[in-house]
Amino acid sequence: MKFTAIKENHLYSKAYSKGKRAVTSALAVYVLPDYAAKRLAKAHPQKTVVNRIGLTTSTKLGGAVVRTRTRRIMREGLRALEKEKKLKVGFLIVIAARTAAVDLSSNEIKDQLDFAFKKLGMYSENEG
Repeated sequence: MKFTAIKENHLYSKAYSKGKRAVTSALAVYVLPDYAAKRLAKAHPQKTVVNRIGLTTSTKLGGAVVRTRTRRIMREGLRALEKEKKLKVGFLIVIAARTAAVDLSSNEIKDQLDFAFKKLGMYSENEG
């Protein structure tokens, strides 16, 4: 499944400053309700409300190859987690990689995302 990306810089800034945050050893996850979600749902092919995802990797992690690989692994960890558990929709979710994320596999990233989303209360009531 392809994610809907956050494209505007001001949305990243808003998620950092006003969003709820959960920090693990390898990731920092920011969640903010997306006030444009209903408007965007009208333009969505299936007319559904979705989450918009932003993945960030700092130059502190390494060169371009390392940062791109880390983003790919984070994306795959998020995909695997969404197959297992149902996330609430209508949110801006920004996932920032920390230096420990470079050495982790997608399963380890998935476990850290699971912990962070539990802490933020992002799972639907019927799932756990």
